[in-house]
Amino acid sequence: MLFLGISAFYHDAAAAMIRDDEILAAAQEERFTRKKHDPDFPHHAVRYCLQEAGATLQDLDAVVFYDKPFLKFERLLETYYAFAPDGLHSFLASMPVWIKEKIMLKKLLADELSKTGNGDTKTPTFLFPEHHLSHAASAFYPSPFEEAAILTIDGVGEWATASICHGKGKDITILQELKFPHSVGLLYSAFTYYLGFRVNSGEYKLMGLAPYGNAGSERVARFEDLIRRHIVHLKEDGSIWLNQELFDYSTGLKMVKDDKWEQIFGFPVRDPEGDLSPEHCDLALAIQRITEQIVFNMAKEARRLTGSRRLCLAGGVALNCVANGRLLKTGVYDDIWIQPAAGDAGGALGAAFCALYIHSGRERVVDRGDRMKGALLGPEFSDAEIQATVKKFGAVCQVYPDFDDVAAKTAELLDTGNVVGWFQGRMEFGPRALGGRSILADARNPEMQKKLNLKIKYREGFRPFAPSVLQEDVSDYFDLDRESPYMLLIADVKLSRRSILPQQYQDWSWRDKLYFLRSDVPAITHIDYSARIQTVDRKVNPRFWTLIQRFKERTGYGVIINTSFNVRGEPIVCTPEDAYKCFMRTEMDYLVMGNCLYAKGDQPTWTEEGNWKDRRGLD
Repeated sequence: MLFLGISAFYHDAAAAMIRDDEILAAAQEERFTRKKHDPDFPHHAVRYCLQEAGATLQDLDAVVFYDKPFLKFERLLETYYAFAPDGLHSFLASMPVWIKEKIMLKKLLADELSKTGNGDTKTPTFLFPEHHLSHAASAFYPSPFEEAAILTIDGVGEWATASICHGKGKDITILQELKFPHSVGLLYSAFTYYLGFRVNSGEYKLMGLAPYGNAGSERVARFEDLIRRHIVHLKEDGSIWLNQELFDYSTGLKMVKDDKWEQIFGFPVRDPEGDLSPEHCDLALAIQRITEQIVFNMAKEARRLTGSRRLCLAGGVALNCVANGRLLKTGVYDDIWIQPAAGDAGGALGAAFCALYIHSGRERVVDRGDRMKGALLGPEFSDAEIQATVKKFGAVCQVYPDFDDVAAKTAELLDTGNVVGWFQGRMEFGPRALGGRSILADARNPEMQKKLNLKIKYREGFRPFAPSVLQEDVSDYFDLDRESPYMLLIADVKLSRRSILPQQYQDWSWRDKLYFLRSDVPAITHIDYSARIQTVDRKVNPRFWTLIQRFKERTGYGVIINTSFNVRGEPIVCTPEDAYKCFMRTEMDYLVMGNCLYAKGDQPTWTEEGNWKDRRGLD
């Protein structure tokens, strides 16, 4: 059976293709259009999935959209009715778009699919699982568990903003839901906005900023108390209540009512390009702590309702790797599996699985291996395609006949302080670079975090970098006793590798904290000694594993920096042309694509019309 899953029209549009129990392909539209978080119908991603499957639309058993449009339209109408007359102008302005995208969605999908260009005229069968069921399916069905509790947490689907489900075999049972307007995802996004970051994009910045708060300070405690008293009430079963008098997302165009939040916290909404103050850092820590408590409460309730010792996670909040890591350490669950494309993009994959197991009733065979294939589900390119693509730029490369020679040379370049763009095999599905489209550097280099942020990624200096470590070596560096293949768990750097903090360290500015050498792998050690870890499995990604192994043979360290191959405001690169442009626009030293090595000094002078930096938006 062949199913195409689609998510679109909000953010992170994507397509995914499954045949029977195998995931054939999955990709986000942004990677093709170069428009970050592209919400439009995923024409390019659909074409790619059909091509990977060797299929046409007529070959599909169904096209599956990731939520129910009529339920979502019902929620929109009831919300405006409940808050009337507030939001009347917004309601009238939005109605034509809603009617097109909600009421007429089946026709819209048929029309857009007809543009894929393969000549199909037959209208396919359409299925519409609920949004949170799609998330739950994306988490449970690819997991290695026969039975598990399933927790999905995001902004909002149709009505649900979080759900607790029980997965068993091919069946998923929804046990409990939190309903709009009360939402953990929207709560976190509100603080993302208030602290000057972009909603639906900058939440991970808020998570990265939180450790710069003074953990033991009176101000953090006061902020936590203010949040609990004025903004959100937490209940033991994980449900929450948000004070809608302080929010504007239900009927307005902003997340919060700025003046009321300023009265509560004592400072205004931060300008996106403004300086970060200790107050900003402390508030980030306060909301991160509260979010972790909510997730913990929900997970405990899921454990009580299901009796399961295993948990699957999806939804945008599941990308909060700090909360995930803290939850794992509580011991409430023996094992946790998190969908790497946990946000709306992953809903496309979950929707396809809903069709396979729930609609069609196919029996599920549990695979103890990695059904997600390391999330390496996007396009790949041969060496010949790579050279042909970048030939138009006059690119100069050295081609190695054997990949092991490429890996050894790249390990040497990393050891000698170079930053290397790494383009290998299939592109990743989801927001993390996992060794397919990565920028790599030496984690031991004390200057590397600053260099990568300011000269390569062109982003805020406080943002941490993640380590990729040989799976068999993870416990040599981190307090982690299991795999973390998708960078969705944080763990602490081992005590034996840490430096002792100076007295009065907590009173330092965030910039002074940032550049203190905290361990023998300082470039991936966050200021609270944590790291967002990717373990690399030789069977899943043999090329990336080989590179890190060669680096270990040379240096004694089986760990390197791995950050996504893009710059601020742009999606991760997809094609060789994308990669070469990013390489030439930044201060990267080398680029490795397949068995081809490009040295910056050998390339022709890079020129392009206008200043490309001016075309980038905030991320």
